[in-house]
Amino acid sequence: MPDPVTRTLDVPGAVLSYDVRGDLQDRPVLLMIGSPMGASGFPTLASHFTDRTVVTYDPRGVERSTRTDGSGELSPDDHAADLATLIESLDVGPVDVFASSGGAVNAIALLARRPDLVNKVIAHEPPLASLVPDSEAALKACEDIHQTYQRDGMGPAMAKFISIVSYEGEIPADYTDQPAPDPAMFGLPTEDDGSRDDALLGQNLRRCTSYLPDFDALGRSAGQLVIGVGEESANQLAARGGKAVAERLGLTPEVFPSNHGGFLGDEYGMPGQPAEFAVKLREVLAGR
Repeated sequence: MPDPVTRTLDVPGAVLSYDVRGDLQDRPVLLMIGSPMGASGFPTLASHFTDRTVVTYDPRGVERSTRTDGSGELSPDDHAADLATLIESLDVGPVDVFASSGGAVNAIALLARRPDLVNKVIAHEPPLASLVPDSEAALKACEDIHQTYQRDGMGPAMAKFISIVSYEGEIPADYTDQPAPDPAMFGLPTEDDGSRDDALLGQNLRRCTSYLPDFDALGRSAGQLVIGVGEESANQLAARGGKAVAERLGLTPEVFPSNHGGFLGDEYGMPGQPAEFAVKLREVLAGR
């Protein structure tokens, strides 16, 4: 796999940084995206696709991609507009997209808006709390995380985030009435440092989880969409959001090895099964 070449792209309200591994003109392009995960989450998975040119990027407000529009919350449509500009700038025609978590929500928004820019979107575990049967309780919990962040800072809010994303099954109606998890249990800070610029908790969480996809538009492009769920995380909120999208569109979710981060190597010290994940991704891309 060639070393990544970093480029920047000016878009309204931000300067995006992205990496290109390989020649854009000689091989099919696979765009790998997350949110708020940036390009730093994909080196291991990219290494399994030496026959493709792999493009990764940092969403606006994440890692190297700086915002020039100030702060504030962003929607999947905002990120989809950035992705459309990025793909157009590559000047290679439609690309394949592997999208994880919030990036999967953004890719679904992109497909609804600009199906001409993609061949196939593999949306792995989009955390669309708006679509699950327990959406009222799930969205209330997400709102509580955001408010906890604004009030108490990163540690208490992230502890609540970790707890809900790993929760098995439907979120109970009284979930937010239960005792809050201790940040120290997760190795998180218990003191508030005063910052409120976390890309997940302050910028993306609420508008990502509450997003309502344009199912009329997606219905016209459903043949370009594959929903992925992890075999170990199938009953957790993000996978259930993906299943809800699949059900609305009459699709059968593809089961990928491991969990929500099954494609990870040692990027964040929580490796999944990246080799097995890459085999499955290659099969799905080939339509097998």
